[in-house]
Amino acid sequence: MEMTAGILILLANAWAIIRTLRSDAATRHKLLWVAIVLLLPFVGVVAWILFGPS
Repeated sequence: MEMTAGILILLANAWAIIRTLRSDAATRHKLLWVAIVLLLPFVGVVAWILFGPS
């Protein structure tokens, strides 16, 4: 169960990072969001979904 949760979080992080880097946001905003997602794996993805670049 823990391994499945870890894989899901890893996939969600990768998806959020790719979507952020492909967005039209300013470079500094992209870097900030990537850092948040990497430093706070679960919370970062949730914050990205709620507040991240479109």
